[in-house]
Amino acid sequence: MAEVLLFHHALGLTDGVGAFAEELRRVGHTVHVPDLYEGRTFTDLEAGAGYAQEIGFGTLVARGERAAEGLPAGLVLAGFSLGVLPAQKLAQTRPGALGALLFSACVPVTEFGGAWPAGVPAQVHGMDADPYFAGEGDLAAARALVADAPDRRLFLYPGASHLFAEHGADSYVPEAAALCLERVQCFLDGVER
Repeated sequence: MAEVLLFHHALGLTDGVGAFAEELRRVGHTVHVPDLYEGRTFTDLEAGAGYAQEIGFGTLVARGERAAEGLPAGLVLAGFSLGVLPAQKLAQTRPGALGALLFSACVPVTEFGGAWPAGVPAQVHGMDADPYFAGEGDLAAARALVADAPDRRLFLYPGASHLFAEHGADSYVPEAAALCLERVQCFLDGVER
């Protein structure tokens, strides 16, 4: 089974992130979920993003890199929204990455060096009318990431919810979350060590 390092979004390490990780564990995958906020959680996305800005995105990425230390090279790196930053950086720069799962965010590959590494498959999941994902450049970055790459896929779901896979949140969209989870499980089954 695959081993996954999953980073939380701007609300922090919520029960919803834990529930998503537990779904992957239930089918046999090993999932590590570090707390980049060191115990802080938020119920409002703007407040959580404000806290991330306060401590600095560089600090969050560095905490993500430290979380990967001591883990095997053959990881799938995953992140929800803000958690895409450390996930994508590690997928692009950490030798031996087996894949990347990017939820509700994607940054241009030039943010972390040059091109996407050959042989590292990826999935990007987001809603087509999400003002953060579709309206702030993430969708364009995702389209560029998957262009002409058969091992990288973009999955768009109808709707405007940002954290659509966040079980228990107002933004949760059960049908989209279930399809997303199904696609993630197929991806993980394909990249097992």
